Amino acid sequence: MVSFALSFALGVWYLQQLETLPALPSYWPLALLCLLLPRTLPPPWRRGLLLGCAALIGFCHAAFVAQLRLADSLPDDWQGRNITLTGVVAEMPRLHERGLRFTFDVAHVETVGATVPEHIQLASFNSNAQPPLDIRAGERWRFTVRLKQPHSTRNPYTSDFEAWALERNIRASGYIYDKVAPQRLDATIYRPGYLVERMRESLRERFHVTLHDAPYAGILVALAIGDQASITQDEWRLFTRTGVNHLMSISGLHITLLSSLFFWLSYWIWRRSTLLTLRLPARKAAALVGVSVALAYSLISGFEIPAQRTFYMLSTFAGMLLLSRNVAPSQMLATALLVVLLLDPWAVLAPGFWLSFGAVALIFYVSANRLGRPHWLREYGKVQWAMTIGLIPPLLALFQQLSLVSPLANAFAIPLVSLLVVPLTLLGTLPGFEWTLHLAHYVLAFCMSLLRLLDDLPVSVWTQHAPPAWAIASGVLGALWILAPRGFPLRAFGTILLMPMFLTEPVTPAPSSARLWIFDVGQGLAVAVQTQQHALLFDTGPDYPGEADSGNRILVPALRGLGVDHLDTLILSHGDIDHIGGTASVLQGIPTDRILASLDKEDKRLPDMQQVGSCREGMVWEWEGVSFEILHPPHAITAKRHDNDQSCVLRISTGEHHILLTGDIEAASEERLLKSHAGKLHADLLVAPHHGSRSSSSRAFVNAVSPQHVVFTSGYRNRFHHPHNDVVRRYTAQGTHILRSDRDGAITIELEPSWIRLDAYRHSHRRYWTNFPEN
Repeated sequence: MVSFALSFALGVWYLQQLETLPALPSYWPLALLCLLLPRTLPPPWRRGLLLGCAALIGFCHAAFVAQLRLADSLPDDWQGRNITLTGVVAEMPRLHERGLRFTFDVAHVETVGATVPEHIQLASFNSNAQPPLDIRAGERWRFTVRLKQPHSTRNPYTSDFEAWALERNIRASGYIYDKVAPQRLDATIYRPGYLVERMRESLRERFHVTLHDAPYAGILVALAIGDQASITQDEWRLFTRTGVNHLMSISGLHITLLSSLFFWLSYWIWRRSTLLTLRLPARKAAALVGVSVALAYSLISGFEIPAQRTFYMLSTFAGMLLLSRNVAPSQMLATALLVVLLLDPWAVLAPGFWLSFGAVALIFYVSANRLGRPHWLREYGKVQWAMTIGLIPPLLALFQQLSLVSPLANAFAIPLVSLLVVPLTLLGTLPGFEWTLHLAHYVLAFCMSLLRLLDDLPVSVWTQHAPPAWAIASGVLGALWILAPRGFPLRAFGTILLMPMFLTEPVTPAPSSARLWIFDVGQGLAVAVQTQQHALLFDTGPDYPGEADSGNRILVPALRGLGVDHLDTLILSHGDIDHIGGTASVLQGIPTDRILASLDKEDKRLPDMQQVGSCREGMVWEWEGVSFEILHPPHAITAKRHDNDQSCVLRISTGEHHILLTGDIEAASEERLLKSHAGKLHADLLVAPHHGSRSSSSRAFVNAVSPQHVVFTSGYRNRFHHPHNDVVRRYTAQGTHILRSDRDGAITIELEPSWIRLDAYRHSHRRYWTNFPEN
């Protein structure tokens, strides 16, 4: 069973790595061969063929489900057009800065000729003309909407929204067009899924009414109903740095404890009735109660992967108990793995999938099939040691950081949260017991204060680059070697197998060479430059709604994974929010020596650092044979404080090859550069001024630069319509190779003295769900 489940999972995982979906008719017959395997084959051959067929079945199943889901899509012609439709609010709406966001089940499309997927994500935006919409889960509405296909920024070591949307069957997203008044058609649709969401929404409202503005009310909401959006970005950062983020949402531990509590309570009650015991043994009755409680808690929590895995494991245990059969822990875990992947083949793309199943597998590895029963405190310590050592490889592979205070933090956080906070919080969901929420908050506040003390320690987190795949494999083997049972030979040797993950250094450019990354940050700009021993970041991209920005969402994880853990220089070209929106997050996450900016030194958006200088024409420096020169703005700035023409222009050179970063300069600055630096404008690659706006890239400037490649850093279907068609044609007429961040993702440039090489991340890391917008 275990081998079959692992092979099935391997087939599912391999399908998710493909660029295009296979034609299934030729694969299904091969997959079904496992039913026809001759029993006369030698056992090793039969077992090998059976496992191969299991992998093929997983592959075909994932491909079949993917084809069904991709078939339900929004046609290109209907993107951005008004569509009137009716349907049901499928989940509890969540607040964003200017309104609400929710998923919507489309029941009927009223616009003639329009085709809309059955499940979409919508946002409402408050305006002065109309009162805010009061939208609740399970209501039927008529909306006029404008939709677009799922599309995400694509950068190394960052999440893929398109994969996330496909997993959740969100096949289009958009907003409610407020020029046409929405209509509520029905207050409640009586279907189980909608009623569960209505219950979750009412519980969230009750929590907020009871706790008012309590600082950690959002965490209690997340523990009760799985609404992780209620936890702030700063709180998530604290949980990650202290290694307790698994506790601050619905985890398998919480569901297991609650189910076990009701199991033993019902067992104690049931066995005291002779009549009940004669009808059904107490253990079987208790198993039914326990698994029912686990299902209820899992549904209220949103049924995410940790909840699914725990529920399926407990269901397997209850089923075997009802059938009076014993089942090994590994069999329960394998069953849960199969069921999760049958229902959700995209689960293998989520970090939580690997951490959830990996953590439980580690617990079984160090505690199952052992002789004798050690003291519970010793067993608890063994499990914590297994989590500390065993999760090192996946944490470095997925997040490039480890919490060094995690063992100490979990030592007090697990009992406080799992044994006090969670039970008190769940008790507070019952009418008349709201007062227990205040007790839960007091305990949680005490836990948070201890976590902040640990986070303030000089060395609380280890961060590094992403290790290569072979080092991760060596680390996994080393962790299993260290955690092997007592008596296993040379257990300390496992430490040597862990070392490559920490000691393998990323490859940096050679002398007189540079590596650049033009990040896909949407409508904005962020470019990193790395030489052999130095690193520079030109702009930090836009700010996003809520607490997210391009710094914490894209730049910090991408730079960390790529091996850039220190910035020698940060250049802020000018003051537009789409160029400096991620500055605070970058400075918080990556040590930075100096900042050059065209902004006034008194500008409050600049950080309070002594190393802040002005970005002015004539500044020149060299790193390992790579030259950097500021061509603009001049020392005597005549542009207004927030004018695009104040942008810094940076020229990067090695040998006979040059790259030009131009910020948001417009025609006036281009004309000045033509007069002052005409001989320095030619470049092999140009980051187009002002994202391809028609107020920039004048014909004379394009002719002077005459780039071999031009990159437009523009957002998908942005409201400015960048890059403008006339501008694109101007570069095309020069024979320039056109690159766009919305179409090509992040661009990697290898700049050598004798050649230049480019790689588009969206193409080199293409998957079958990847959206390539039309020009």
